[in-house]
Amino acid sequence: MKIKKILISQPRPEIERSPYFEIARNFNVEVDFRPFIQIEGVPAKEFRKQRIDVLSYNAVIMTSKNAVDNYFRICNEMRIIVPETMKYFCISEATAYYLQKYIQFRKRKIFFSNFSFADLVEIIKKKHKEEKFLLPCTDVPNDEYTDLLDREGIRYVKAPLYKAVYSNLTDINMSQYDMLVLFSSAGITSLLNNFPDFKQHHTLIAAFGEQTAKAVIHAGLKLHIHAPQPQAPSMAMALEQFLKGEQKGKQWEPASLSIQNIEDMTPEKKMPPKRNVRSVAKPKAAPVAAVIEKKVIAAKPAAKAIVKDKPKPAAKKVKPATKKVTKPVAKKVSKPVAKKVSKPKPSAKKPAPKKVAKVVKTKKPLAKKAKAPAKKKAKPAKRKR
Repeated sequence: MKIKKILISQPRPEIERSPYFEIARNFNVEVDFRPFIQIEGVPAKEFRKQRIDVLSYNAVIMTSKNAVDNYFRICNEMRIIVPETMKYFCISEATAYYLQKYIQFRKRKIFFSNFSFADLVEIIKKKHKEEKFLLPCTDVPNDEYTDLLDREGIRYVKAPLYKAVYSNLTDINMSQYDMLVLFSSAGITSLLNNFPDFKQHHTLIAAFGEQTAKAVIHAGLKLHIHAPQPQAPSMAMALEQFLKGEQKGKQWEPASLSIQNIEDMTPEKKMPPKRNVRSVAKPKAAPVAAVIEKKVIAAKPAAKAIVKDKPKPAAKKVKPATKKVTKPVAKKVSKPVAKKVSKPKPSAKKPAPKKVAKVVKTKKPLAKKAKAPAKKKAKPAKRKR
């Protein structure tokens, strides 16, 4: 089956260099854009009712570009100045670089994973578990994200900053498209709300992200393309590889998709094997304990015989060794130290008083010369009277 027409559930990109336009030119495919959902921001008045102090959190978890836009929008409306020390944990590299629209990109305060929230939680666990996190989300937050954060004991608060409103798609003829490209679980619910009798038939479905892929399977639809993957980190690259394989007559072979197997296995089916393992382990543990007890009892008499023989010769050899070492060391150290220290003491005291005595003698004659002329002038004054 040749792909001729593709519907992408996103707004038409404003950049002419978009990879979707290149795919349309290179493979002669018609690509249409139509958003399945519309994002509406929560006004500041409603957000104040939640009594969330944005500045009391020193880290933010960004799960999409919509979360980035609405986080800074609400800060501007409430006249909040975001500090430069704020840390940002993004679900993908594209979301991290999107922050350049509002802040200066710095590696020290921006962290990201490869489109996996579980990997992002691992990054937080390593060095940032003590931080207080703010999670911008929709009015209906993703339960998988919150469950992972709760399981790891990470402190966070949900901040509903925007709402996902389903678009009106009744004017679209879905049967004319050979492929639907979906980017969120809300897009699938919008599709089923607009077309409750939707049947897939030969239409291929491509999903981006784990949550979107799971939502497709939950809806009873067949998933043909899923991204990101090691060889296709973006949806555009996954479509390009799929179309290249179609031209060559080869089917695109993505990485093994284990989502279907995981979803088919309910928690009730996973429990029985664990119970069987425990029941088998109990009888094995009993004989092992009995064998260990027998060995220990047999080893006790052998240990007593060895202990009695060894300490006697060892004690005799150690005593003479201590006497020889103590005597020569004490004599050599005490004699030379006492002689050398006593000699410099008197030499330091003798020269000091000699120098002081010379200085004192020079002062006395100066005082006598000053008194002599004063007496001679006083005598002739008395004789004249």
